[in-house]
Amino acid sequence: MFDDGETSRLLDILGNRNRRRIIDLLRQKPCFVTEISDKLMISPKAVIEHLQMMEEEQILSSFHDNRRRKYYSLTREICIDIRYGGEDTAQAVQPGGSREAKYLAALSMLARMLRTRDTLIANLEEIERDIDARMDEVVRYSQDLLSSETEMDLVLALAHCTLSLRDLEDYTGLEAGPVEQMLQDLMVKDIVEQNGNQYMLRGPYAEQPL
Repeated sequence: MFDDGETSRLLDILGNRNRRRIIDLLRQKPCFVTEISDKLMISPKAVIEHLQMMEEEQILSSFHDNRRRKYYSLTREICIDIRYGGEDTAQAVQPGGSREAKYLAALSMLARMLRTRDTLIANLEEIERDIDARMDEVVRYSQDLLSSETEMDLVLALAHCTLSLRDLEDYTGLEAGPVEQMLQDLMVKDIVEQNGNQYMLRGPYAEQPL
């Protein structure tokens, strides 16, 4: 059983939809940061922050495979059962207005929401097609400019946002030495630059305003 403080922290963690999605994914099998980011379409930095928070609360644990890639897995199954007491649901409906009027109002709202959702999905699909096209270009050009797939992973991670060395260690699952060497190589190639403890894409590769 959890005490009140533990229960409150657990509810804070599970109140975030992306953390619940990560937990659902890890129920299937252990994953590394790149897998989680790609499958759930969450930025690497956000994935790392969610994982660190849940690891601190001992919901997750991490381990390295024989290639020194860092995996995360669930340390315990989480199941929350919420029951509401008190007033009967049927009596909780706000008074006023006929049932037919409420039905029509709800139906109208549903129709508007569905139309909005359809528009958003259409826009998202168009963006996804553009992303796929740019990704194909990046992979093709990377064969001439980059030394390995892991270097390409670093560049793609930095395309999302600026990241620290620790973030990139977690993202690749590699130790600091190899990651630092790849970052140095990318800086020599003028693809990446460093500002304090943060790494980012350089110059024309950097984030541009929309």
